[in-house]
Amino acid sequence: MKIKKGDKVKVITGSSKGVIGEVTAVIPKDEKVVVEGVNLMKKHLKPTQANPDGGIVEKEAPIHVSNVMLYDAKSKKVSRIGFKEVKGKKTRVYKKTGVAVK
Repeated sequence: MKIKKGDKVKVITGSSKGVIGEVTAVIPKDEKVVVEGVNLMKKHLKPTQANPDGGIVEKEAPIHVSNVMLYDAKSKKVSRIGFKEVKGKKTRVYKKTGVAVK
């Protein structure tokens, strides 16, 4: 997968379309990513000794990687990702601008 933890992405489809957020987790086996503030779901927690009140917690659910694109903060645009060899190392670059990702 070309998207890594810590990348800024923009949601391009779905109910959260247009939202920009940071990737907090990547699940390569299922080709999914968790983006902060996107695809929020409510989880009901039973009362336990650690959490005696229980309650309802909102947390982010994974979304498919095809529904997000990497966001270039400098050009303020989304772009696909390519790979380029720089000084013998394989680096990710934005296809639109050719600039290396972080």
